[in-house]
Amino acid sequence: MRFHHNLLQATVDALHNIFNDGKYADQAIQRILKRDTRWGSRDRGFIAETTYDIVRYKRLYAAIANVKEPFKPADLWRMTAVWIVLKGHDVPAWEEYYNTPVRRIKGKFDELSAITKYRESIPDWMDEMGKEELGEELWNKEISALNQQADVVLRANTLQTDVKTLQEKLLALEIATTTDERFPDALILKERANVFQTELFQNGLFEVQDAGSQTIAPFAQVEPGMRVMDSCAGAGGKSLHLAALMENKGQIISTDIYNGKLNELKRRARRAGAHNIETRLIDSTKVIKKLDGKMDRLVIDAPCSGLGVLRRNPDAKWKLEPEFLDNIRKTQQEILQSYSRVVKPEGMMVYATCSILPSENDKQVETFLNSESGADFELLDSQSLMAHKDGFDGFYMALMKKKK
Repeated sequence: MRFHHNLLQATVDALHNIFNDGKYADQAIQRILKRDTRWGSRDRGFIAETTYDIVRYKRLYAAIANVKEPFKPADLWRMTAVWIVLKGHDVPAWEEYYNTPVRRIKGKFDELSAITKYRESIPDWMDEMGKEELGEELWNKEISALNQQADVVLRANTLQTDVKTLQEKLLALEIATTTDERFPDALILKERANVFQTELFQNGLFEVQDAGSQTIAPFAQVEPGMRVMDSCAGAGGKSLHLAALMENKGQIISTDIYNGKLNELKRRARRAGAHNIETRLIDSTKVIKKLDGKMDRLVIDAPCSGLGVLRRNPDAKWKLEPEFLDNIRKTQQEILQSYSRVVKPEGMMVYATCSILPSENDKQVETFLNSESGADFELLDSQSLMAHKDGFDGFYMALMKKKK
């Protein structure tokens, strides 16, 4: 493989922004990609994928390169050298790579690969927590799968098209996809492509949404004409899916504590042709009180550790702290306790997270059901998606029904 100095320089600069400046990986990469308009899709893909790969394996590569944070420019170049060697390529004869110890890199890799926290490149506390909650065998399988690059998955917007028609239209643009019977609205790209530039996306025929995430809205068993609340709606991926399943009939009340996210949801809803979505900012307890006992369905896509989506957010490993997890578990239970009141008798509620940890998932549901607020609910079903088994992001969802 022939390497270009300016592309690796861009990669080093992106890594500096992520590791030293604390920028989110996707934002740092997008900023770097705007640097040179002459870069083609292959160049841009190289920068993005190489950066993500080194972010994913930061601990391993840093240990092999014998460098520590905060990383100097020379340290980051060393880490790219490790990446090049471990990918089986020849190291370019550049000044930055002078005297690169290829044999030592390979030997150090073999040595460190026997230790999970280095092989999978995770903090000590995360490795200990994962083994404690899932058991060593299951944790090792899952964290390994979460270190793989995520597929690009589309959700056909059935308000505008169907899967077969969308698949044909994408193929006409030389974007080949496959289907999966487990996810009826999903199309999985065979090769990565910038689908956001297509007219199909701009006209609202599809959204980019992981297959695991696409299981949550159908799990709520919504029907046209229902009143549904999507709490913690964010930018609205689940709300848009709910609108399609409800055929634009009924009402979806999408709430969040961030007005910016709700504005993005409105923009996306207009593009998708979803007309039954109403946004409400949670700026006081009055919003929930007004909906007391009025909802046929409640979807809680709760804030969580995000460990199930590390494949697409690998830098989250380095931003997460144990204290955050303690706080987020409290928040999850508070949301369950307070939002559940909006469900009317014989209505149903989905509690979902993009986490693989039982302490954020079934244990939270168990705590809720054993509380005063949860006494009127019964658990109908629960489901866990694991990256190593299902091939997509890790998710958990529980369906609960309110008694008469």
